[in-house]
Amino acid sequence: MGIIELILIAIGLSMDSLAVSLTSGSLQCVTYKKGLRIAIVFALFQAAMPVLGWLLGVSFKGFIESYDHWIAFSILFIIGLKMILEAIKVSPEDRQFNINKNYVLIMLALATTIDAFVVGISFGFLEVNILLASLVIGIVTFIFSYGGVCLGKLNRFVKPRTAELLGGLVLIIIGIKILIEHSNKF
Repeated sequence: MGIIELILIAIGLSMDSLAVSLTSGSLQCVTYKKGLRIAIVFALFQAAMPVLGWLLGVSFKGFIESYDHWIAFSILFIIGLKMILEAIKVSPEDRQFNINKNYVLIMLALATTIDAFVVGISFGFLEVNILLASLVIGIVTFIFSYGGVCLGKLNRFVKPRTAELLGGLVLIIIGIKILIEHSNKF
């Protein structure tokens, strides 16, 4: 998997964090300094989860090697579809929270990185440099999260719903690309 695909996956995965960051930035109690803390926590969790998923995926690779591309496609498609459906169904009023509390920040970081864990499992089936992937995902998530807080403070740019829709579409497209590339090998 090339760096472009890794960056696109990182962008797709960071959309949940971006959505939460945009919402957080729009809150009066979140300063730019607190936004930096939010971005660091999200980036650390987002970078760690693919590694954990990769460890699980590598351990099962020998059992499912003949259809691993279908698993990778299915995982990316389902996560992408889930993000799109949540963006359509969940109203902004239902997303209220106090991100200044440590337990809320950690729970949000975990919730926004479950997708990264699952994608990490699919990385275990593919030829992916997991350290590079983890680093790219962490950096992109940091940039998107801090940028989201800053844009949320301006309260006039990308809406959380749009970010989740785009992220879901990116993951689905990458899943289709993996399936097409594997089909062309035969």
